[in-house]
Amino acid sequence: MTMVRRLTRRTALLATGTAAAVALGAVTAATGATAGPTAGAGEVLAECAGVQGKLERLEGRLTPNGCAFLKRQIAFGETPTGTPPVPGDLSHPRVRVYQDIFDDEATLWEAGTAPQRGLTAIGTSITRSLGLVPDFRYRGTEVVADGAVVMFGQWNEGTVKGHPIAYPQIARNVLSDDGRTMQARRYYDRHELFKPVAPELSPLFAGIADPAGAGAPADRRAPERFRAGEITARLAAWNGEDVAALVGRTGGARLGGPGLAAPLATAEGKADYLRRLFEQADVRFKSGQVAFGRTMTYVEWYGTAVPAWSKDPVTGKGTEVSFGIVERFGPGGAWELFFDTLPLIATESEIAALYRRIA
Repeated sequence: MTMVRRLTRRTALLATGTAAAVALGAVTAATGATAGPTAGAGEVLAECAGVQGKLERLEGRLTPNGCAFLKRQIAFGETPTGTPPVPGDLSHPRVRVYQDIFDDEATLWEAGTAPQRGLTAIGTSITRSLGLVPDFRYRGTEVVADGAVVMFGQWNEGTVKGHPIAYPQIARNVLSDDGRTMQARRYYDRHELFKPVAPELSPLFAGIADPAGAGAPADRRAPERFRAGEITARLAAWNGEDVAALVGRTGGARLGGPGLAAPLATAEGKADYLRRLFEQADVRFKSGQVAFGRTMTYVEWYGTAVPAWSKDPVTGKGTEVSFGIVERFGPGGAWELFFDTLPLIATESEIAALYRRIA
């Protein structure tokens, strides 16, 4: 599940966003989405003409199956829950709209957990989620379609125990020929979901900010657009916890991510953010999916993390949890990270207790 930032904050992120990515194919005049094989320059697939106005930004190589997926994804965000489903009620109208997004044999992954497999498991999971947050809703934000891969940015909203919540999410999808998701991974911070009911839960990035009194960074240049040839070196930088390389590549881009009240503008602030992450988690990633748009690129890193809380004080060994990060580069100088801090600050039993608290 996911929730939604105020538009003013997102507008600021977009205005300061990062370098353009690779443009593929013919670019449409309205959205920058590149056309599929049935569309020419300056055109949008006819069946997708109504989708553009429901997304903040749509870029990439839009094919018919990508268009079909976007329609289904948007439909679920717009469908009201009404009377919440009881756990396991797969006949509920909104649950049926949700299941229509997925292929019969789909897998759905979220940080810290094993993938859910098949429509029954995926549908049962959403019945529980809608029971916890019946007014859950979202709108599409920055979306990049790259053939059979769609990175769907969304801004989600809902209410937990009378408290409004809102936060961003990336839904990363690999599609079938008919536009249903065969493999989905979700990147969002579940800490946002529990903040209203668990004030004792210490935020991972508490105190991280640009240095007091820091002026504008000396290097204001937007970094060069991200290219496929950089993936190997970028992966090595993440796995090597090379803060200097990770920050240096992004130049004057502002960094947005979980736990930040405002994007970080200085090299010092960005470095502190990444150092805090690596202090609390030993990551081991593989390269996942990459989606290139005209001004945006999404890059997925997927694998495991060993949280600091799990490490034995004598041996230093700890427990691996599934973990991943999506980076968004662009447009115009933005650098944004999407990941879940919850498995890095709470044990599996503590997380289960948190869900029981909001049930």
